[in-house]
Amino acid sequence: MTLGCTLVLLACSSALAQSPEELVKRQCRSIHLGYQGGVAKTLYNDVTVQKSAVGTYFCVLGFNHGYFGLQERGRDKVIIFSVWDPGQQDDPQQVHAADRVKVLEHDPDVKVGRFGGEGTGGQSFLTYDWKAGQNYRFCIAASTNAPFTTYNAWFYINETKSWKKLVTMQTQTGGDWLSGSYAFIEDFQRDYKSAKIQRRAAYGPAWMQTPQGEWKAFDSARFTGDVTPSTNINAGLEGSRFFLVTGGETKNELPLRSLLKLPNPPQKLPIELPLMK
Repeated sequence: MTLGCTLVLLACSSALAQSPEELVKRQCRSIHLGYQGGVAKTLYNDVTVQKSAVGTYFCVLGFNHGYFGLQERGRDKVIIFSVWDPGQQDDPQQVHAADRVKVLEHDPDVKVGRFGGEGTGGQSFLTYDWKAGQNYRFCIAASTNAPFTTYNAWFYINETKSWKKLVTMQTQTGGDWLSGSYAFIEDFQRDYKSAKIQRRAAYGPAWMQTPQGEWKAFDSARFTGDVTPSTNINAGLEGSRFFLVTGGETKNELPLRSLLKLPNPPQKLPIELPLMK
């Protein structure tokens, strides 16, 4: 079973403990873009948050062993990068030290720690007052040395016009590269009020670099959702980008499982990426 499937099952089992009617009242539905591409050693994506609320995670670069994005929390806003331990534990204290994600290095501004409850692993946070309406850039570079994969997480600081390497993490993967790329919007506030607030973001252009060094744009993505049966969700195209919107007065115009395809995919990367090994 893949990590992605494990996490979906964990989320579904938790959600199914409540009635469908209760879930609709309690939270916005989590919705996703599943990018259609192959195995990569580097991933790049942009996001522009258009509408947000406290308790929202805008995942920008999800992959087979972790994810990277923006969160609006009650006390602050952060950039978050997480990587999972191998196996299917749920209590981080029960994972043997040798099997835990290793933080090899991190920027002094970045806080690192452990998480549980949806699998276990290592996570990192950069407190950063990101703004709705601004574009933000993310990049992950992987290197493999079986049974380990090492991930470098980079975030572009608009104010200084420079890339900042946030953290380097390593986990046991069997030597996997990056695969299963995705993005999503999640409401983790889930206080009944949050279901009435719309969240919206535009993603892309997204790119991948194959292990052989070839760069390819992600020109298609599949629209999916979690088990919450809310119908106030939508996705679509905005120029050369994909968008997701959930909650509030959203009208559904695109069926779940639909495949979105860019009519004119980008031909080159929009920015020079940092040097990564």
